[in-house]
Amino acid sequence: MSLVDWSRQALAPLGRRQKEAKILFLGLDNAGKTTLLRILKDERLVQHQPTQFPTSEELRVGKIKLRAFDFSGRQIARRARPDYYTKVDAVAYLVDASNQERFAESKRELDALLSDEALANVPFLVLGNKIDIPHAASEDELQYHLGLTEFTTGKGKVNFADQTVRPLEVFMCSVIRKMGYGEGLQWISQYIKY
Repeated sequence: MSLVDWSRQALAPLGRRQKEAKILFLGLDNAGKTTLLRILKDERLVQHQPTQFPTSEELRVGKIKLRAFDFSGRQIARRARPDYYTKVDAVAYLVDASNQERFAESKRELDALLSDEALANVPFLVLGNKIDIPHAASEDELQYHLGLTEFTTGKGKVNFADQTVRPLEVFMCSVIRKMGYGEGLQWISQYIKY
């Protein structure tokens, strides 16, 4: 089922309270965060200026009403992010899978987020974007370079007996081709509590 079909299905009456969630779109600059947010908001692909200041949008993804926050990926702007960590339900971390020169920098940033006490129990969706570019890394390569090979938790519904295990998974996507990120968002939505 495509993300658009999934979203339309969710717009039907739910019969119970709709999930509401706060999700942060994080990653280095030029990873595709703003483009993804715009596509989720109004299904349009448009050219964007680099994000300067945090922005938020309210949108529906599946059965979830999201308050999505988009942050600049520039080094100086990353310092303001912790102000938004309160009551976060999920993090979508985007990586430009075609820019292998920045994998080490992206790993450092992701490691800092994963070790931040304020985000200790927050599920993480890592989106390897730009797989439409021929030299983009594969999912296995991206997991290796980000140091996630032993830490992903599986793409199905994972029942965690140990509540200290955080849902963490990598999905490859092409935001401009509108493929792959829907599965990732479906995956993370199952970990957002009512």
